[in-house]
Amino acid sequence: MKITYRPEIDGLRAIAVGSVILYHAQITIFGYQPFKGGFVGVDIFFVISGYLITSIILKELVTTGFFSLKHFYKKRIRRILPALLFVKLVSLPFAWMYFMPNSFVDFSKSILYSLGFSSNFYFHYSGQQYGAESGLFKPFLHTWSLSVEEQFYILFPITLLVTFKYFRKYLIHILILGFAISLGLADWGSRNHPFFNFYVLPTRGWELLAGSIIAYFEINNGNRSKNKTLNLILPTIGLLLIGHSILFFNDKMFHPSFYTLSPIIGVCLFIWFSNKKEIITKILSTKLFVGIGLISYSLYLWHYPIFAFARYTEFISSASNMDRKIILGLFVFLGSIITYYFIEKPARNKDFKFKSILKLITASYLILIIFNSIIAVNGLSFFKIGDDIMNEKNNNLILKKKILSSVRISSNDICYNPDDLEQCIFNKLSKRSVYLVGDSVMGSLILNLKDKVLNKNYRFVTSIHGDCLFFPGFNRVNANVKSIAIGTIDKKCNDAYFSKLKKDIKNYKNSIIIIGGRFPLSLNLYRFEGVPEGGKANKWEHKYTPVGKFDSIQSSFKSLIEDLQKDNHVILIYPVPVLSFNIHRRLSSSQDNGNLTTSYEVFKERTKSSFDMLNQTKGTNIHRIYPHKLLCNTLIKKRCVAKDDKNIFYRDDIHLSSKGAGMINNLIMKEIEKIELKSN
Repeated sequence: MKITYRPEIDGLRAIAVGSVILYHAQITIFGYQPFKGGFVGVDIFFVISGYLITSIILKELVTTGFFSLKHFYKKRIRRILPALLFVKLVSLPFAWMYFMPNSFVDFSKSILYSLGFSSNFYFHYSGQQYGAESGLFKPFLHTWSLSVEEQFYILFPITLLVTFKYFRKYLIHILILGFAISLGLADWGSRNHPFFNFYVLPTRGWELLAGSIIAYFEINNGNRSKNKTLNLILPTIGLLLIGHSILFFNDKMFHPSFYTLSPIIGVCLFIWFSNKKEIITKILSTKLFVGIGLISYSLYLWHYPIFAFARYTEFISSASNMDRKIILGLFVFLGSIITYYFIEKPARNKDFKFKSILKLITASYLILIIFNSIIAVNGLSFFKIGDDIMNEKNNNLILKKKILSSVRISSNDICYNPDDLEQCIFNKLSKRSVYLVGDSVMGSLILNLKDKVLNKNYRFVTSIHGDCLFFPGFNRVNANVKSIAIGTIDKKCNDAYFSKLKKDIKNYKNSIIIIGGRFPLSLNLYRFEGVPEGGKANKWEHKYTPVGKFDSIQSSFKSLIEDLQKDNHVILIYPVPVLSFNIHRRLSSSQDNGNLTTSYEVFKERTKSSFDMLNQTKGTNIHRIYPHKLLCNTLIKKRCVAKDDKNIFYRDDIHLSSKGAGMINNLIMKEIEKIELKSN
């Protein structure tokens, strides 16, 4: 038995896919990103899916007493796999052209896992946080949601059939109980295991079950709401809740959690109360919204890989190039329209025999599995091209961009310059804390370090602000300002903030505090990044204006650290070598890039006062990490390297790449393990 077609549902799909695309495209208006909560579009899809699937199953069961799982899964296969496989097959040659070997291996693994509808687990266990900048370069990161849905489609129909047959009287009670348990688990998981919580069915199931509950009441009652007043008001309220979530949520909030109830309730209100006479329903039933809704699946499939490849090739950057993003949007629509009319619709047509579809699907699966399995196991060396791609002396632009892409993946986008420190406290219930403090150089460590720390069940707290080190008693003011009295004090780098931060840190007793950053900049007020080895340094565009004299910086810092280490363990990160060139520009240029190194002697000279200050800081609970020992005098004597034969350690002239940050974080975790042994 067919369910009644509701065009407004397709209109709702249009809003969902539109919000997701705008979020992933990082659309900015006058420097502001208005769709920071666009990721809730996925949550909208979940509710709609739960509603439609449950409606299909229950209507058949209620009217005929029978439901064919075989027929159900055939329809799911027709609906999902042809378009998905088509996008994967088309994406493969682009990845071959533009990805460096390590990235291509990761790409192949993501394809394999998504073919088995388990990419949500892959991205979680590979340490990829949704919303992080590094994820923007992974073409199939978005398939995590398809995996969740398919896992639901596999498990839920069987569960529903068994429940309907043996426990029909308690069906709604079981649905509500499942909803409540899943929601509670999601709220707990958002605070204790946020990455895992985001990706898995047990903490997403309540969103799908919300739609299932609506479907149950509709079928059980024979209709939806008949209250004319509510039918006129509540669809609008529902859409306002959805709109508010899209515009005002952000990726630093707990999600999914109790907060996520807002858009979910909005979707449920709209589905239950929408009617043909109400204005919102009429709008979402127009040809424009319905048309976008009909191709929403193809839009969802295409938008992420297209934007990911555009970022890899530097066609767009993360937050600019609005004109180019519009062009990409047109390509997304064009690809989606082609896929819908030439792949999706024919595959759903009953005249197209299922056996024929199955043969095409099987052939596509075999191609993708065999090829990507070879890559996943052997890398590109199987095809004897891996070494060629890593040769930076080759002036071929495409090869250079493959190298450059590894640098573009940064990890300092999480909790960077936060307005509220509460946003950057993870795993709050843990009694053990790791507190990361510093500037943007330390910010490069956040993503990789956070994963490692949370896996050891620590609370993870960050306070990261650009160009701002932890020096209580000092204020940063604008350039050319001689007095605090007449200058504008930086709101995120001033004495009041530092005092509050110190007090906050001291509340976390028996914690591990990690402090570091660009000490030479703050002590000497000169920038050295990008400056030739024998060149004159640049005067800093900002200045610290201390309560006392600049000479007091060192004693102030030493006193702070020695005070903190009384009740905590303090890990000091010594200065990271600054490159005498911008690696981004160097790799993009036509010159020979074989010598990506800088002078170790110059590094020592420029950091002497910083090393002296740090070395003079004493305490039994002070631990020290020296990044220069990893980067200098290792491959080449008296030189600090920006890369080795396989990896690039920087993403510009001062900030570390994901690989470089990972090397430092490995040392940090070893120190944490030593601290644990000492404590035990």
